[in-house]
Amino acid sequence: MKEEVIIGREEEKYLLDNVIANNRADLVAVYGRRRIGKTYLIRTHLKKNIAFEFSGIHNVDTGVQLANFAKALQQQLNKGKQLDVPTDWFAAFDLTAKLLQKQLQGKKKVVFLDEFPWMQTHKSNFLAAFEQFWNSWACRQNNLAVVLCGSAASWMIQNVVRNKGGLHNRLTQKIALRPFTLYETELFLKNRKVLLNRYQVTQLYMALGGVPHYLEQARPGLSAAQIIDSVCFSKNGFLYNEFGDLYKALFDHTDRHIKVIRALAAKPMGLTRNELIKVCRLQSGGSTTGMLEELAASGFITAYVPVGKKIKDSIYKLTDEYSLFYLKFMENNRLGSKGTWLRLSDTPIWKSWSGLSFENICMQHIPAIKRALGISGIYSDTAIWKSKWNTAKGGAQIDLVIDRRDNCINLCEIKFYETAFTIDKKYAAALQQKKAVFKKEIKTRKHLFITFISSTELQHNQHSIGLVDHLITLDTLFMPWHKEG
Repeated sequence: MKEEVIIGREEEKYLLDNVIANNRADLVAVYGRRRIGKTYLIRTHLKKNIAFEFSGIHNVDTGVQLANFAKALQQQLNKGKQLDVPTDWFAAFDLTAKLLQKQLQGKKKVVFLDEFPWMQTHKSNFLAAFEQFWNSWACRQNNLAVVLCGSAASWMIQNVVRNKGGLHNRLTQKIALRPFTLYETELFLKNRKVLLNRYQVTQLYMALGGVPHYLEQARPGLSAAQIIDSVCFSKNGFLYNEFGDLYKALFDHTDRHIKVIRALAAKPMGLTRNELIKVCRLQSGGSTTGMLEELAASGFITAYVPVGKKIKDSIYKLTDEYSLFYLKFMENNRLGSKGTWLRLSDTPIWKSWSGLSFENICMQHIPAIKRALGISGIYSDTAIWKSKWNTAKGGAQIDLVIDRRDNCINLCEIKFYETAFTIDKKYAAALQQKKAVFKKEIKTRKHLFITFISSTELQHNQHSIGLVDHLITLDTLFMPWHKEG
């Protein structure tokens, strides 16, 4: 049997290793969007330490949950000997503690409760019972780690990560599992014998993002366009109906979340909180703040603070590749006919959209860009910037601004092309104007570097020499880097 391998996830594995190595009781929360690989990570990396594992069942009553929980205890902790079904969750966790006590010798043991939110059924008192289990017994077992995992991100954040009751400040580690980077995506595809060049991998990433279960659908011997066509536009394709199920599986009151996603998909430059409230007709209060935090914690949206502004002026952008791709191309092309994407990918609409999508990818790979610039150790703020004036009045827009603590600013121009990009006289003048307008409006004395980020090489000529200070190509984005936040 082929040994299971975890691709990437180096930082997450390091955190889990620390949990196993220390001499204390640990309560760990692992959360993130569905299909992201949470269960696989825990089962594979901690398989030698897991003493008990149970997964909640979706949409069943408390009696069914308890019966299955008792069956799991019987098989895993009671050598298969018959156990009565507990009358409630308090009794279930009392029984769990009793059976586990015999196991807590030698190496550290792990109790893995997967799909944790699904165990909380109507009037079940599940969470209260778990809180008592942790606070009265488990927290005193220095050879025990309890790992809670769930795809229902809003429930995990509200009831575990930000719990104000019995689990308040009890977490010893939390892991928000995010999509693969381009580096991890390339490793994952190679491990599955899907051998594509980096331009093709980037095209695939624009549609599927770095979601492992989506990427598993890629078959060897096909181009990126063929894979996307099969996975997204065929009626039997894995992602053909994914959008309708994705948000329902993650959040309560899904209609509000989808309204925000659609509003941001229509505005590539993003919207402020107040603009979202107006466009989506949301209430101005804590519920909206909580919803935006849920979407951000699950990796669907990202908040950026504009240059010269404060956190309250943050601009929210939709940064989930699959959602962006679905709303732009899939939703209105649902005939399920072969060759749909091969046709669409050769249109001017795709060429224009791919540029915006590449900007989005660059924003998510800022650490790789900083590493290439040699400024990884320098604190910086990143943002997009748009002049307050329109183009006719001499306005400008900059794809990415890296505002550095060493009194320098990188003004980044981002281009996605298949062949080498050439800066002509007209474009060179436009770059100079952007630089001048930015300096005037921001009123900065910092030194400004023009940084060119391109999927291909830049054709050096009389217009680029002396104008472009740094060139970053696609290969840079495929370098490994430590994730921030």
